[in-house]
Amino acid sequence: MCIYFDKVANTYKFKDFSSGLCGSQVDLVKYIYGITFSEAAFKIINDYKEYLLHHKEYNSSEFKEYSNYKVDNHSVREWNTLDRDFWVRYNIGSSLLKEYNVKPLSEYTMSKTEDGTKQSITISGNYIYGYFKSDDTLYKIYQPKSKKKFIKVKSYIQGSDQLQGHPNLLITSSLKDIMSIKSLRVKVDCIAPDSENSFIAKSEILKLMEKYNISVMFDNDDAGIKAMQKY
Repeated sequence: MCIYFDKVANTYKFKDFSSGLCGSQVDLVKYIYGITFSEAAFKIINDYKEYLLHHKEYNSSEFKEYSNYKVDNHSVREWNTLDRDFWVRYNIGSSLLKEYNVKPLSEYTMSKTEDGTKQSITISGNYIYGYFKSDDTLYKIYQPKSKKKFIKVKSYIQGSDQLQGHPNLLITSSLKDIMSIKSLRVKVDCIAPDSENSFIAKSEILKLMEKYNISVMFDNDDAGIKAMQKY
C-alpha cells in the first residue's frame, strides 16, 4: 500500500495493491471501518475534535517534493550456469529467453537530481535480468533473489511483441508465466500487464476481444482471484 500526493487534485490519496482499493483519506477511513462515505467524514471530524481536547492543534507545514530514482543505464553480460539453473526450473530455455528479449545484466544504475545535484546508485551481482522490447528498449528489471523483485522502467504489455494470431489469448501475471506456458507448446497467445494489480486498459481489452477468445490465469490467492474477477 502507498500514500501519494495527487498533483491534479492537490491532496493526498492512497492505493492498496493487494485489494485494488484506492481513493481519498475519507475513502480510507470508510474501508477500514466498513462505514459509508458520509459516516467516515463525520468520524474524521469528531475524532479530530476529541484529539484537540488533549493535544495542540495540528500545524500544517510545507512539504518538499523529492525526485524518484530512475534507471538510466545498464550493462548486458553473457549467460552463465547460474542463469541456466534458475530458468530451467520453470521449463524456460535459451530459445524462449531470446524470443522474449530477456537478457542477463551485470549491473544497472539508478539516478535522481536533488537541488541541482545528480545522485546515482549502481546495483550489480548475479540473477539480474533485463526485459526488453523488440526495439531493444529496456522496460523492466527482474531480480528474483532480491526483496524488490521488479523495477519498472517503462509501461509495456508484456508479450505483445510476440503475438502470433492464435484464436485464444491468455492474460497471465508475468513474463515468466508467459514463457513457461509457451514452453508447453500450447497454441495460445499470451500477454501480461505489469502485475496482477496493474490492469490493461478497458479500451485495449475491447480491441483484443475483437480478435481473441480471452481467458485470464493469475495466482490462486486472494489477490489473484480478485484480479481475475475484475477482468
